[in-house]
Amino acid sequence: MSKPISFHDLTNASEIPAELLKRTEADLSFFMEKVDPIIAAVKEEGDAALIRFAKAFDGVQAETFSVKAEPEEFAAAFERIDQEVLESIRFAAENIRVFHEAQKPEDMWMKEIQPGAFAGDRHIPIDAVACYVPRGKGSFPSVLLMTAIPAVVAGVPRPVIITPPGPDGKVDDATLVAAELVGIKEVYKCGGAQGVAAVAYGTESVPKCLKIVGPGSPWVVAAKRKLSHLIDPGVPAGPSEVVILADETVDGALAALDLMIESEHGPDSSAYLVTNSKEVAEAAMAAIPGYWAKIDPKRAEFSSTVLCGEHGGIVLTKDFDMAVEFVNQYAPEHLEILAAEPMAILGRIRNAGEILLGNYTPVTLGNFVLGPNAVLPTNVFDFMKRSSVGYVTAAGYHNLAGKAHKFATYEGFSGHALAVSSLRDEILKKQ
Repeated sequence: MSKPISFHDLTNASEIPAELLKRTEADLSFFMEKVDPIIAAVKEEGDAALIRFAKAFDGVQAETFSVKAEPEEFAAAFERIDQEVLESIRFAAENIRVFHEAQKPEDMWMKEIQPGAFAGDRHIPIDAVACYVPRGKGSFPSVLLMTAIPAVVAGVPRPVIITPPGPDGKVDDATLVAAELVGIKEVYKCGGAQGVAAVAYGTESVPKCLKIVGPGSPWVVAAKRKLSHLIDPGVPAGPSEVVILADETVDGALAALDLMIESEHGPDSSAYLVTNSKEVAEAAMAAIPGYWAKIDPKRAEFSSTVLCGEHGGIVLTKDFDMAVEFVNQYAPEHLEILAAEPMAILGRIRNAGEILLGNYTPVTLGNFVLGPNAVLPTNVFDFMKRSSVGYVTAAGYHNLAGKAHKFATYEGFSGHALAVSSLRDEILKKQ
């Protein structure tokens, strides 16, 4: 951590430099080639390949290994888990459920567009969805809650969890507990490219799914791309990113504290404190090294790599308007607004995934317990199919048919025109 914290002084700049707006990107070229034999093996061998890869890639040393988590594993997880952790999972699960239930659309709505002509939308859940819960940098029951709860709220008939096993051949206790609390009993021990292939093709144990959601390693992302013709990979999740937008009323030490949150996710994260106040910037810069000393050394290394690198640090703008414009041009995944009147600033923000307002709403709360989905851009709609619905009565038909006939004739679609010509009336009169 000997490198200085990156400081970008824009007090004399007329515009925001393009290099500050560049996002971190994962180079998948290496992985796109390497996942091919893994995918092929799962397709041909099914569970046998998953077991082999669990030993080779996840370090599973257990003599016996079942791909599916058994009922006794769930029971043992509930017995072992710390009760305060259990209570926190219950608390978060309820908040996330309440939020996503409010987000859920009507099953169907219709509106009379013209007299006798109705149109609307119908929403139904996807039949089978896999929620990917990573384990490479730790265990993440929060990811399970954020991906599985909207699936359950949406009414997905068969939501399943796939996650890498630990060396003991088991799933993390908190992940199993979280799965059962949200009502999912199907948890499969397969991660990486092999896990994606398993739900794309189906194996003896793992069901074939229509969609997969959740963040993962470059191996996961590469496999999703390779198998996108078989399974909907959803919107790709990139590295974590945050902008802390602070005005001159903020304590720089507080802004620095919240800058730690997303910067500790990994060296490919991005994290900026953007402020128009030199005092806030200086106070934050002074506080950051002390915070690194207080957190896990691995996480401190991640954070320092980000905050001392090309995709993080402190941005000092010439005024608050430029600070707001930085946010809108960067369009961060997570945005915190620390200001005297954060609600007044909210209306000026055009581009951000999640917006957290005020001194008492750090990203930590959003990531775990507040309710909105932290696995952006996941929401209830990701687990539903939307169909447009139309219904025209006999009384409303002719008003629309004449206009449609004009469009069809003008655009050269004679078959379209024939279907709404007098021929239709003649056929219907015979019924």
